[in-house]
Amino acid sequence: MTRSVQALAYARPSALEPTGSGRLLGLETSGGLTPHGAEARPRFFSGFLTSPQVAARGLLAVADVAAARYYQRMRPGSLDPVVTGNGDRLRFESFSGCGGVYARLDVLSAGLDGAETGHGTTNVDVNNPLREALSRLTGGDPLHLRVGPEELAVTTLDGPVVEKKVPLPDRWLRGFAEAQVSSAGFDLRAELSGAEAVRFLRSLPRSQARGRGPMWVVQQGRTLRPTTRPVPGAVCLAGPDRLIALERVLRHATALRVYGPVPDGAAAAPSAWEVELPGMRLTLTLSPDPARGFSGEGGVLEALATEEAAQDAELVSVLLAWEPRIDLADLAEQSGLPVDRVRAALTRLGTAGRVGYDVAEAAYFHRELPYDADRAERHNPRLLSARALLAEGAVTLDGELATVASGERRYQVRETAHGRLTCTCTWWADYRGRRGPCKHALAVRMARRGAMTVESAGTAEAVAEGAR
Repeated sequence: MTRSVQALAYARPSALEPTGSGRLLGLETSGGLTPHGAEARPRFFSGFLTSPQVAARGLLAVADVAAARYYQRMRPGSLDPVVTGNGDRLRFESFSGCGGVYARLDVLSAGLDGAETGHGTTNVDVNNPLREALSRLTGGDPLHLRVGPEELAVTTLDGPVVEKKVPLPDRWLRGFAEAQVSSAGFDLRAELSGAEAVRFLRSLPRSQARGRGPMWVVQQGRTLRPTTRPVPGAVCLAGPDRLIALERVLRHATALRVYGPVPDGAAAAPSAWEVELPGMRLTLTLSPDPARGFSGEGGVLEALATEEAAQDAELVSVLLAWEPRIDLADLAEQSGLPVDRVRAALTRLGTAGRVGYDVAEAAYFHRELPYDADRAERHNPRLLSARALLAEGAVTLDGELATVASGERRYQVRETAHGRLTCTCTWWADYRGRRGPCKHALAVRMARRGAMTVESAGTAEAVAEGAR
């Protein structure tokens, strides 16, 4: 697993402090991107939270996930949460250390009372003293939230900084993109009231017995009941203990919504669990298995493998403007691209952390994580292997059938009537395409697109020659 170290520099530690009119929650920011370009310490918001205790507990839940490893529990390591200002809301995001849980707290306009919310993305410092202070926050005293430095201090922050150096595994970066791709295929499967949500979540087992298949739940009346198989409308709940962060906000929950894909046989699947709170939403997205991080799901591979998507992504990126809700039809009209190509371009932009997906609104949103745009592509093992096979001339095309020489073996890749590629390798036998294409199918896809490009260029040249 490739790792790098990300340095986060803050002017001072974030803190919860008493003031004459209540309390001030000052969240310090590190370098990030805004509509004005890169800023050392961007400022996104200064105003009051309408539900202070709920917001504090929601932020703690996001920080809990950032510090957790739900599989092969080891010494915790935490990457400070990411915050994005989208003009009408603040989104706090984090990923678990094991790469299997994605958390996001959306503080909506109804949860904010004050100045206009800015635009941009940065990390915010969530240190241990702040966590302790937030966990002790009680009562209804007014809570002023400041995301970024004080306005008068913005131009005078040239002194010592608080620096954190955190490991940043490549699989975390790929995980953000894969979680977005998975979520885009979810539908609402169940909805519970706040009281029923509390009852159901507190009844869940604290762990999943080893060797047992995934747990499934389905709505029955006003609650959810476990089922041993994926009946119609069922949602996979792999590793119920991974929902523990939701306990931070349960007493304030007004509803619970559960999202998931249409079950593909008995295979485990990802799911999203959204708790509605006063003026905000807390969502946890779970990978199909506690031992399986999002980084290996392969949902972005098709978009990474095509030059067309790369060019489309470059065009679409220019049109993004920190929208809290990206309208695909509008983006297609502005770019002159079909909606399916816009969606593929957004998938590719997601690999660089430039867009996310909100299941509650069934829409993409714009953010800018501080990642190298090509890094996920450079360190994706299947993509690198597929390109190596192509460069070695290992792919032989023969109509709908293709042969790929890999080591001492020959694999047969066939294209179905629906354009899906199947392979004779063990990866395909194990996953049947549920975790994206294998390296052989990916190499064939790239070879076919290359052949089509050459053929199109030859046709254009012939037409031009005839015109002369």
